[in-house]
Amino acid sequence: MIRQAIIPLAGLGTRLLPLTSVFAKELLPINGKPGVEYILDECIEAGIKEIIFVISKKKEMIRSYFNNDKFYKQILKKKKDKRIKEEYKKIQKYKKMIKYVYQNSPKGTGDAVLKTQKHIKGKFFLMLLPDDLIIKRNCSKDMMSIYNNKKCSVMASMKVNRKTVNRWGIYSKKAKINKNNFFVKDVVEKPNISSAPSNNAVIGRYILTRRIFTKLKNQKKGKGGEIHITDAIRKLINDGEKFIGHSFKGKYLDCGTMNGYIKSSQEISKL
Repeated sequence: MIRQAIIPLAGLGTRLLPLTSVFAKELLPINGKPGVEYILDECIEAGIKEIIFVISKKKEMIRSYFNNDKFYKQILKKKKDKRIKEEYKKIQKYKKMIKYVYQNSPKGTGDAVLKTQKHIKGKFFLMLLPDDLIIKRNCSKDMMSIYNNKKCSVMASMKVNRKTVNRWGIYSKKAKINKNNFFVKDVVEKPNISSAPSNNAVIGRYILTRRIFTKLKNQKKGKGGEIHITDAIRKLINDGEKFIGHSFKGKYLDCGTMNGYIKSSQEISKL
């Protein structure tokens, strides 16, 4: 069973400026609840017991948010508010599950994952990107079921507009398993529209083998000068490692842009 998850949180959040000039984007409220808590709840429901946050010194407010016991205890002494008490209990639950790793230079998702190596105990782990919310169905839980059956890496997939493929990692399919799952032949990071192998994009949910660390150690910088997890995945596929693409059934929300962030609150308020 997979019991650990990695959540990279060290990004600068420039697409959400000016809000992120003073506030961590992952703590911005989405329909009254910090965005990162939706990700945490997804992990818990999927059976995850330990969550590794990859933060930077500039994101210390994330750590403070989950470690503000003194503040809550003082408030609850003065005010017997049931809602505040329940919120504090929830934060305490999260706090017990979270470990912190630092990535102080924004070198990409691959570098963020590499920083967690000494903390990963099992053969496989879950990784979730906080900008990608998937509502109405637990994508991580469904991917866990696939992993339990196939015992290999699994990544979320979604069809995107062909004109936008240069924004995503894009799959090349090897063979169809069933209606919602396929074996991956290759993954290309932000391909040109003319050369993209499909319009099936990689979405921020991954079950990865710990063997990826051996590739990340020697991984060179890719597009944008960053170390991409996609490039390390490609090397594993070339070595014969099996990867399954999972076309999830939930609704995807992009919280990493201003328009997406606003829309996310609107969509979640309808649930």
